[in-house]
Amino acid sequence: MSSGLLFIFASLFFVSCQIGRFVFYNFSDIKDYKIFPSRLLRAGSSKFIFPVSQTGTFPEEINGISIEKFLAENNTVAFLIIKNDTIHYEKYFGTFDQKSIAPSFSIAKSITSILIGCAIDDGLINSVDEPVTNYIPEMKENGFDKVTIKHLLQMTSGLDFNESNLNPFGTTATYYYGLNLRKKIPKIMLENEPETKFEYVSGNTQLLGLVLERALQNKTITQYLQEKLWTPLGMEYDASWSIDQKKNGIEKTFCCINARARDFAKIGRLYKNKGNWNRSQIVSQSWVEESIKLDTLNGSVSYYQFGWWLPTPGKDFLAQGHLGQYIYVNQLKDLIIVRLGENEGKTNWWSIFSSLAEEY
Repeated sequence: MSSGLLFIFASLFFVSCQIGRFVFYNFSDIKDYKIFPSRLLRAGSSKFIFPVSQTGTFPEEINGISIEKFLAENNTVAFLIIKNDTIHYEKYFGTFDQKSIAPSFSIAKSITSILIGCAIDDGLINSVDEPVTNYIPEMKENGFDKVTIKHLLQMTSGLDFNESNLNPFGTTATYYYGLNLRKKIPKIMLENEPETKFEYVSGNTQLLGLVLERALQNKTITQYLQEKLWTPLGMEYDASWSIDQKKNGIEKTFCCINARARDFAKIGRLYKNKGNWNRSQIVSQSWVEESIKLDTLNGSVSYYQFGWWLPTPGKDFLAQGHLGQYIYVNQLKDLIIVRLGENEGKTNWWSIFSSLAEEY
């Protein structure tokens, strides 16, 4: 075998395994949607387009410098401010434009939560108080008969899961770069008793993904997202959901919905309007309210609920993803902000969003 062919063979073998992928691709990147197999989400024939304000105002400065300079210096690729369902500010940076795709990273946790709510509305899942083992009975031997769907949504399940993005042997790398998640998920163990404490780990939402897949039976999670959200919300563009392997893969529900900024904003609009979309109740109002309410019982914390972060409970909430992907919603101000970035930059986006909301 020639040295060239040997190199190609070795490279393909190297990249095919989990640690090889981690080393080859290095750290996660906003172009990662290109390296994973995925399932397609199609924009429907009827599209919802946010009107663009010709007279609307927006803050000209952030922290004493122009808004555009501030966003660029903090590695932003897309930034939208939507007030009263109208775009007041929309700016893209570098090679990004309105049609550019960005991976959601953990914004997918919030979207997975919506789908769990839809599945309960549809009678596919009975209740958040059901044990995980109603859907994944093989996990009884690991003690998961005492772990409920609500525990997974609130991150109070007690999973033994290493959330580090820097460890190629950690469970986050296993789930992000690895293959055959259906085989890996049932092997998760418990580190603590459920309801002992809040611990943000992606394993909770990937376990929710397997619960949802079992509940859907003969439909993929992507097909359900298409049916429940992508088509009804009039998404403007095609999108995709990354899966663990090309043949019969499962969606990475803890991350990896690949879409455009304007379409991410529609997820915020849905929840701003308590699950109602142009007079159609997409997900029940009670689910939306439960998802973002203040609840500190049984290990839950004031700043996180069913896949949503709560900067100021009762006032605003947000979906947040790795590298600084955000959908911020302030219901009192009728305000949505979408920020997508190459990384977080050197700022506190929660504080920035709250400050911008005060300007309105």
